[in-house]
Amino acid sequence: MSIFVDRQTKLVVQGITGRDGSFHTKQMLEYETRVVAGVTPGKGGQRFEDTVPIFNTVGEAVAETGANTSVIYVPSRFAVDAMFEAADAGIKLVVCITEGVPVLDMTRVMPFLQERGTRLIGPNCPGVISPGASKVGIIPAQICLEGTIGVVSRSGTLTYEVIHQLTRHGLGQSTCIGIGGDPIVGTNFIDCLEAFEADPGTEAIVMIGEIGGTDEQQAAKYVSHEVRKPVVGFIAGQTAPPGRRMGHAGAIISGSSGTAKEKVAAFEAAGIGVMERPVEVVSLLQERMKGVGC
Repeated sequence: MSIFVDRQTKLVVQGITGRDGSFHTKQMLEYETRVVAGVTPGKGGQRFEDTVPIFNTVGEAVAETGANTSVIYVPSRFAVDAMFEAADAGIKLVVCITEGVPVLDMTRVMPFLQERGTRLIGPNCPGVISPGASKVGIIPAQICLEGTIGVVSRSGTLTYEVIHQLTRHGLGQSTCIGIGGDPIVGTNFIDCLEAFEADPGTEAIVMIGEIGGTDEQQAAKYVSHEVRKPVVGFIAGQTAPPGRRMGHAGAIISGSSGTAKEKVAAFEAAGIGVMERPVEVVSLLQERMKGVGC
Protein backbone atom coordinates (compact mmCIF):
# COMPACT_ATOMS: atom_id res chain seq x y z
CA MET A 1 0.00 0.00 0.00
CA SER A 2 0.98 3.67 -0.21
CA ILE A 3 -0.32 7.20 0.16
CA PHE A 4 -1.04 9.95 -2.40
CA VAL A 5 0.43 8.13 -5.45
CA ASP A 6 0.09 4.53 -6.61
CA ARG A 7 -0.30 2.44 -9.76
CA GLN A 8 -3.56 4.25 -10.56
CA THR A 9 -1.80 7.62 -10.72
CA LYS A 10 -2.18 9.11 -14.21
CA LEU A 11 0.36 11.90 -14.50
CA VAL A 12 0.53 15.05 -16.59
CA VAL A 13 3.86 16.89 -16.65
CA GLN A 14 3.59 20.68 -16.82
CA GLY A 15 6.75 21.96 -18.49
CA ILE A 16 7.58 18.62 -20.09
CA THR A 17 9.78 20.09 -22.84
CA GLY A 18 11.95 22.22 -20.53
CA ARG A 19 15.37 21.12 -19.32
CA ASP A 20 14.25 19.85 -15.92
CA GLY A 21 10.88 18.62 -17.09
CA SER A 22 12.27 16.51 -19.92
CA PHE A 23 15.08 15.04 -17.80
CA HIS A 24 12.84 13.97 -14.95
CA THR A 25 10.04 12.81 -17.22
CA LYS A 26 12.47 10.30 -18.71
CA GLN A 27 13.31 9.13 -15.17
CA MET A 28 9.63 8.75 -14.30
CA LEU A 29 8.93 6.84 -17.51
CA GLU A 30 11.83 4.50 -16.79
CA TYR A 31 10.26 3.83 -13.39
CA GLU A 32 7.05 2.91 -15.23
CA THR A 33 5.07 5.79 -13.77
CA ARG A 34 1.95 6.27 -15.89
CA VAL A 35 2.92 9.55 -17.56
CA VAL A 36 -0.12 10.05 -19.78
CA ALA A 37 0.43 13.63 -20.97
CA GLY A 38 2.67 16.65 -21.04
CA VAL A 39 1.81 20.34 -21.28
CA THR A 40 3.80 23.07 -23.00
CA PRO A 41 1.82 25.99 -24.49
CA GLY A 42 2.40 26.22 -28.23
CA LYS A 43 3.67 22.64 -28.58
CA GLY A 44 0.36 20.83 -28.59
CA GLY A 45 0.20 17.94 -31.03
CA GLN A 46 3.83 16.91 -30.55
CA ARG A 47 5.00 13.85 -28.61
CA PHE A 48 7.64 13.44 -25.94
CA GLU A 49 9.97 10.49 -26.57
CA ASP A 50 7.54 9.47 -29.33
CA THR A 51 5.10 8.18 -26.69
CA VAL A 52 3.70 10.92 -24.43
CA PRO A 53 1.25 13.32 -26.12
CA ILE A 54 1.85 17.03 -25.51
CA PHE A 55 -1.04 19.47 -25.10
CA ASN A 56 -1.29 23.24 -24.98
CA THR A 57 -3.33 23.26 -21.76
CA VAL A 58 -3.91 21.03 -18.76
CA GLY A 59 -7.64 21.10 -19.50
CA GLU A 60 -7.03 19.51 -22.89
CA ALA A 61 -4.71 16.93 -21.35
CA VAL A 62 -7.26 15.93 -18.71
CA ALA A 63 -10.09 15.71 -21.24
CA GLU A 64 -8.07 13.46 -23.55
CA THR A 65 -6.22 11.26 -21.07
CA GLY A 66 -8.08 11.33 -17.75
CA ALA A 67 -4.96 12.57 -15.91
CA ASN A 68 -5.56 12.93 -12.16
CA THR A 69 -2.13 14.13 -10.99
CA SER A 70 0.18 16.90 -12.14
CA VAL A 71 3.85 17.61 -11.56
CA ILE A 72 5.16 21.12 -12.22
CA TYR A 73 8.62 21.86 -13.65
CA VAL A 74 8.20 25.44 -14.80
CA PRO A 75 10.14 28.61 -13.85
CA SER A 76 9.04 30.29 -10.61
CA ARG A 77 7.32 33.18 -12.37
CA PHE A 78 4.94 30.73 -14.06
CA ALA A 79 4.49 28.22 -11.22
CA VAL A 80 1.45 29.78 -9.56
CA ASP A 81 -0.39 30.05 -12.88
CA ALA A 82 0.46 26.37 -13.47
CA MET A 83 -1.09 25.46 -10.09
CA PHE A 84 -4.22 27.50 -10.87
CA GLU A 85 -4.50 25.81 -14.26
CA ALA A 86 -4.11 22.28 -12.87
CA ALA A 87 -6.73 22.76 -10.16
CA ASP A 88 -9.12 24.46 -12.58
CA ALA A 89 -8.82 21.43 -14.89
CA GLY A 90 -9.89 19.08 -12.10
CA ILE A 91 -6.49 17.67 -11.11
CA LYS A 92 -6.73 16.33 -7.55
CA LEU A 93 -3.01 16.11 -6.71
CA VAL A 94 -0.48 18.76 -7.77
CA VAL A 95 3.21 18.30 -7.02
CA CYS A 96 5.18 21.52 -7.50
CA ILE A 97 8.94 20.99 -7.73
CA THR A 98 9.67 24.64 -8.60
CA GLU A 99 11.61 26.67 -6.04
CA GLY A 100 11.51 30.42 -5.53
CA VAL A 101 7.72 30.76 -5.64
CA PRO A 102 6.83 34.05 -3.87
CA VAL A 103 5.03 33.62 -0.55
CA LEU A 104 2.47 36.28 -1.51
CA ASP A 105 1.55 34.25 -4.60
CA MET A 106 1.06 31.17 -2.42
CA THR A 107 -1.46 33.05 -0.28
CA ARG A 108 -3.54 33.48 -3.44
CA VAL A 109 -3.29 29.98 -4.81
CA MET A 110 -3.94 27.98 -1.63
CA PRO A 111 -7.62 29.01 -1.16
CA PHE A 112 -8.25 28.32 -4.86
CA LEU A 113 -6.87 24.78 -4.55
CA GLN A 114 -8.73 24.11 -1.32
CA GLU A 115 -12.05 25.21 -2.84
CA ARG A 116 -11.57 22.67 -5.61
CA GLY A 117 -10.45 19.80 -3.40
CA THR A 118 -6.94 19.77 -4.88
CA ARG A 119 -4.02 18.64 -2.73
CA LEU A 120 -0.70 20.41 -3.30
CA ILE A 121 2.67 18.93 -2.39
CA GLY A 122 5.31 21.66 -2.38
CA PRO A 123 6.36 24.03 -3.78
CA ASN A 124 10.16 23.75 -3.57
CA CYS A 125 10.07 20.04 -2.86
CA PRO A 126 11.47 16.79 -4.29
CA GLY A 127 8.03 15.27 -4.68
CA VAL A 128 6.74 11.83 -3.75
CA ILE A 129 7.54 8.23 -4.56
CA SER A 130 5.73 5.03 -3.65
CA PRO A 131 8.42 2.44 -4.38
CA GLY A 132 7.36 -0.16 -6.90
CA ALA A 133 4.27 1.82 -7.85
CA SER A 134 4.80 5.44 -8.92
CA LYS A 135 7.40 8.21 -8.85
CA VAL A 136 6.24 11.83 -9.13
CA GLY A 137 9.10 14.30 -8.81
CA ILE A 138 12.85 14.06 -8.43
CA ILE A 139 13.49 11.57 -5.60
CA PRO A 140 16.08 9.13 -7.01
CA ALA A 141 14.38 5.79 -7.58
CA GLN A 142 17.61 3.81 -7.22
CA ILE A 143 17.86 4.57 -3.48
CA CYS A 144 14.32 3.39 -2.76
CA LEU A 145 13.04 -0.06 -1.83
CA GLU A 146 9.45 -1.24 -1.62
CA GLY A 147 8.39 -1.82 1.97
CA THR A 148 6.46 -0.55 4.98
CA ILE A 149 8.26 2.56 6.31
CA GLY A 150 6.66 5.93 5.63
CA VAL A 151 9.05 8.88 5.24
CA VAL A 152 8.08 12.57 5.37
CA SER A 153 10.60 15.39 5.32
CA ARG A 154 11.05 19.15 4.97
CA SER A 155 14.60 18.64 3.68
CA GLY A 156 15.24 17.18 0.24
CA THR A 157 18.86 16.18 0.85
CA LEU A 158 18.14 14.58 4.21
CA THR A 159 15.22 12.72 2.65
CA TYR A 160 17.67 11.03 0.32
CA GLU A 161 20.13 10.27 3.12
CA VAL A 162 17.50 8.64 5.33
CA ILE A 163 15.99 6.64 2.46
CA HIS A 164 19.48 5.43 1.52
CA GLN A 165 20.14 4.27 5.09
CA LEU A 166 16.81 2.45 5.25
CA THR A 167 17.33 0.71 1.91
CA ARG A 168 20.90 -0.32 2.76
CA HIS A 169 19.56 -2.25 5.71
CA GLY A 170 16.58 -3.78 3.95
CA LEU A 171 13.94 -1.48 5.42
CA GLY A 172 11.79 -0.64 2.41
CA GLN A 173 9.44 2.32 2.17
CA SER A 174 5.69 2.52 1.58
CA THR A 175 5.84 6.16 0.44
CA CYS A 176 8.49 8.88 0.70
CA ILE A 177 7.37 12.51 0.61
CA GLY A 178 9.34 15.74 0.55
CA ILE A 179 6.85 18.41 1.64
CA GLY A 180 9.17 21.37 1.00
CA GLY A 181 10.68 23.94 3.30
CA ASP A 182 8.96 27.15 2.21
CA PRO A 183 6.88 29.18 4.71
CA ILE A 184 3.66 28.11 2.94
CA VAL A 185 3.37 24.56 1.62
CA GLY A 186 0.31 22.67 0.48
CA THR A 187 0.79 19.47 2.49
CA ASN A 188 2.23 19.49 5.99
CA PHE A 189 3.51 16.92 8.47
CA ILE A 190 0.09 16.32 10.01
CA ASP A 191 -1.48 15.62 6.61
CA CYS A 192 1.15 12.95 5.97
CA LEU A 193 1.02 11.50 9.48
CA GLU A 194 -2.75 11.12 9.20
CA ALA A 195 -2.42 9.37 5.84
CA PHE A 196 0.36 7.06 7.03
CA GLU A 197 -1.59 6.16 10.18
CA ALA A 198 -4.57 5.17 8.03
CA ASP A 199 -2.49 3.23 5.50
CA PRO A 200 -2.44 -0.51 6.27
CA GLY A 201 0.78 -0.84 4.28
CA THR A 202 2.73 1.50 6.56
CA GLU A 203 4.09 0.04 9.81
CA ALA A 204 6.30 2.89 11.05
CA ILE A 205 7.03 6.52 10.19
CA VAL A 206 10.19 8.62 9.87
CA MET A 207 9.71 12.39 10.20
CA ILE A 208 12.53 14.80 9.29
CA GLY A 209 12.16 18.40 10.40
CA GLU A 210 14.38 21.43 10.61
CA ILE A 211 14.76 24.67 12.49
CA GLY A 212 12.26 27.46 11.90
CA GLY A 213 8.52 27.66 12.41
CA THR A 214 6.39 25.43 14.62
CA ASP A 215 5.26 22.69 12.22
CA GLU A 216 7.28 20.03 14.03
CA GLN A 217 5.81 20.96 17.41
CA GLN A 218 2.28 20.76 16.02
CA ALA A 219 3.10 17.42 14.41
CA ALA A 220 4.48 16.10 17.69
CA LYS A 221 1.24 17.02 19.46
CA TYR A 222 -0.71 15.21 16.73
CA VAL A 223 1.46 12.10 17.12
CA SER A 224 0.88 12.02 20.87
CA HIS A 225 -2.91 12.01 20.43
CA GLU A 226 -3.60 10.35 17.06
CA VAL A 227 -0.73 8.12 15.90
CA ARG A 228 -0.30 4.60 17.24
CA LYS A 229 2.41 3.47 14.87
CA PRO A 230 6.09 3.91 15.84
CA VAL A 231 7.47 7.33 14.85
CA VAL A 232 11.12 8.40 14.83
CA GLY A 233 12.40 11.83 13.94
CA PHE A 234 15.35 14.08 13.22
CA ILE A 235 15.73 17.85 13.44
CA ALA A 236 18.20 19.42 11.02
CA GLY A 237 20.06 22.55 12.08
CA GLN A 238 20.93 21.53 15.63
CA THR A 239 24.37 23.12 15.26
CA ALA A 240 23.13 26.33 13.62
CA PRO A 241 24.72 29.41 15.24
CA PRO A 242 22.23 31.57 17.18
CA GLY A 243 20.65 34.23 15.00
CA ARG A 244 21.91 32.69 11.76
CA ARG A 245 19.40 32.08 8.95
CA MET A 246 20.06 28.70 7.38
CA GLY A 247 18.51 26.33 4.85
CA HIS A 248 15.04 26.81 3.45
CA ALA A 249 12.99 29.98 3.42
CA GLY A 250 10.95 28.46 6.21
CA ALA A 251 14.00 27.86 8.42
CA ILE A 252 13.70 31.19 10.20
CA ILE A 253 13.76 31.14 13.99
CA SER A 254 11.37 33.50 15.77
CA GLY A 255 12.14 33.76 19.48
CA SER A 256 12.53 30.25 20.91
CA SER A 257 9.71 28.59 19.00
CA GLY A 258 11.75 27.54 15.98
CA THR A 259 14.91 26.30 17.64
CA ALA A 260 16.19 22.75 17.30
CA LYS A 261 16.22 22.37 21.10
CA GLU A 262 12.53 23.24 21.38
CA LYS A 263 11.59 20.89 18.54
CA VAL A 264 13.59 17.98 19.94
CA ALA A 265 11.93 18.51 23.31
CA ALA A 266 8.50 18.41 21.64
CA PHE A 267 9.39 15.16 19.86
CA GLU A 268 10.60 13.53 23.06
CA ALA A 269 7.52 14.65 24.98
CA ALA A 270 5.33 13.03 22.31
CA GLY A 271 7.20 9.73 22.54
CA ILE A 272 8.92 10.17 19.18
CA GLY A 273 12.35 8.53 19.02
CA VAL A 274 14.88 11.25 18.21
CA MET A 275 18.03 10.66 16.15
CA GLU A 276 21.15 12.68 16.79
CA ARG A 277 22.36 11.77 13.30
CA PRO A 278 20.47 10.41 10.27
CA VAL A 279 22.61 7.26 10.29
CA GLU A 280 20.84 6.23 13.51
CA VAL A 281 17.48 5.86 11.77
CA VAL A 282 17.77 2.09 11.26
CA SER A 283 18.69 1.09 14.81
CA LEU A 284 16.13 3.46 16.31
CA LEU A 285 13.37 2.21 14.02
CA GLN A 286 14.18 -1.43 14.69
CA GLU A 287 14.08 -0.77 18.42
CA ARG A 288 10.70 1.00 18.23
CA MET A 289 9.14 -1.54 15.84
CA LYS A 290 10.27 -4.44 17.98
CA GLY A 291 8.70 -2.77 21.00
CA VAL A 292 5.25 -2.80 19.40
CA GLY A 293 5.58 -6.18 17.72
CA CYS A 294 5.80 -4.95 14.13
